[in-house]
Amino acid sequence: MKIRHLLPLVATLTLAACATAPKPLQGQFSEVSPRDSVAQQQTGTPVRWGGRIIETTPGPGETCFQLISRPLNGTGRPVTASSDASDGRFLACRAGFYDPAVFEPGRDVTFIGRVTGYETTRIGEYDYQLPRLQADVVYLWPVQREVEVVPAYPYGPWGPAWGPRWGWGYRGWW
Repeated sequence: MKIRHLLPLVATLTLAACATAPKPLQGQFSEVSPRDSVAQQQTGTPVRWGGRIIETTPGPGETCFQLISRPLNGTGRPVTASSDASDGRFLACRAGFYDPAVFEPGRDVTFIGRVTGYETTRIGEYDYQLPRLQADVVYLWPVQREVEVVPAYPYGPWGPAWGPRWGWGYRGWW
């Protein structure tokens, strides 16, 4: 095999390795979305769902999270580039206490578990049916911050002029 054929193969494999999910989120799961789950009543289905937290409610023995579902990228992180992309809402519950100050509204989280049933909640004047997920894995993603980069010299090292020695304070040759 020639080197010129080997290099693109190695580059492709290297880039593919970068798009893997963290170890706790790996596995094979049904492609059903929360919205599809409600329509088809798929209890017992193993799923990997994620989204943005709407509310975290600790209870006796377990904590439940209400989320707005988002599609997941190759790493399993919810895609939040568009606030309009949603697969509905769902409820995920996990044994133990999860602090609402850490799992606050707006945070991205991914769950792995099984659909155990459906609950109806009221959103405004609308009765909304939520699939309930019994979570085995709760993966809270780090907050992504947008950073605006401002160049150190917005006009170059010579100031707001078109060339060297044409900036402010230039005394000229004449």
